[in-house]
Amino acid sequence: ITAEEIWACTTCKACDEICPVNIEITDKIFDMRRYLSLMESNFPAELGNAYRAMENQMNPWGMNQGERGDWADGLDGVTIVDPGEALQSEYLYWVGCAGSFDDKNKKVTQAMAKLMARADVDFAILGPAENCTGDSARRSGNEYLFQMLAGQNIETLNNMGVKKIVTQCPHCFNTLANEYPQLGGHYEVVHHSQFLEWLVDQGRLDLDGAELEERVVYHDSCYLGRHNDVYMAPRKVLGKLGGIEIVEAGRNGTKGMCCGAGGARMWMEETTGEKVNDVRAQELVDTGATQVATACPFCYVMMDDGVKEIGADEGVVVQDISMLLDSRVK
Repeated sequence: ITAEEIWACTTCKACDEICPVNIEITDKIFDMRRYLSLMESNFPAELGNAYRAMENQMNPWGMNQGERGDWADGLDGVTIVDPGEALQSEYLYWVGCAGSFDDKNKKVTQAMAKLMARADVDFAILGPAENCTGDSARRSGNEYLFQMLAGQNIETLNNMGVKKIVTQCPHCFNTLANEYPQLGGHYEVVHHSQFLEWLVDQGRLDLDGAELEERVVYHDSCYLGRHNDVYMAPRKVLGKLGGIEIVEAGRNGTKGMCCGAGGARMWMEETTGEKVNDVRAQELVDTGATQVATACPFCYVMMDDGVKEIGADEGVVVQDISMLLDSRVK
C-alpha cells in the first residue's frame, strides 16, 4: 500500500458499511496514517500547515483565537461564558472551528443561534476558550496533537461542569460523543439536526406558516450518517416545512457518497482523477432539485464549491438545514 493511497482515504466508512465479514478497514487506515505521520513525518505538505495551525492557533484555519466569538456580534441572547466559571446555562453550544471562522459557515452558526433563541433555549458559548476538538489531527494520524487538544478541552469542560452540548459539526459531534469519553470527557452530545427535530416535536420551535415550495435534495454527511447512524433527523426537520418536495440522490443513506473533505482531506489538495465534490454535486443536481440541504460544515463548503465548479450555481442553492429553517420561520 502506497502513502498516496493511504492519504487518499476520506474515512467515509463506506468500506466498513459494505464489508460482508465486518472488517473495520477504516481503523486499519488510521493505524497506517499514525505510523506515517508520527514515525516517518510522511504526510502531504498542506496537512503540515493544518498541524501547525492547530498547534499554535488551536484551529486548522490558522485564525486568531480571539476572533472565535465574533460571529455573535450584534446577535441578542448569545452569552460567552468565562471558562473559569461554572456553566449556568442548560446547554453549551459547541460552534466548532468552521462555524467560528469560515465565512459560509458563520451564517449557519448565526441561523442556529437565532433558532435556539426563538425556542427559548438556555445556551452559552465558550468563544475564545473553545479549541479545535482535534478531529482532523486524529483522522490524519497525529495522535499526539489530538490528545493535546482534547486534553485542554476536556479540562475546560469538566471544570465548568458541562453536561449537555449541542454542535452543528458532525466531526465535532463524533469526537465529543464517542472519543472524549476515552480521555475522561463524558457529556450528553446532540447534533443540531437532532436538536432542531426535538425542538419542533416539543412545540418549542413553531413552524406554522413556514413554507418552502421547492424541490430539495439532502446530502448525507458520512460522520453523521455511517459513523453515527443519524439519517432521519435532518430529513424530518426539512419535512416540517410546508410545500417542500424532498427528493433523494441515487446514492443516499447508508450508501451515500462522501463530499470529499472527511479524514482531514479538507486540508489537502486533490490531484488524481475527478474531484469527489464535483462528482457528488453532479449527482445532486441531476435530481432536479433547486436546493441542496446539508448538515455538516465540510459538506456545505464542498457541495457549494462543487455546484459552482460544474456551473450549476445559478439554478441550485446550497444551504445548511438551519439556514433553510431560519429563513422560513415567521
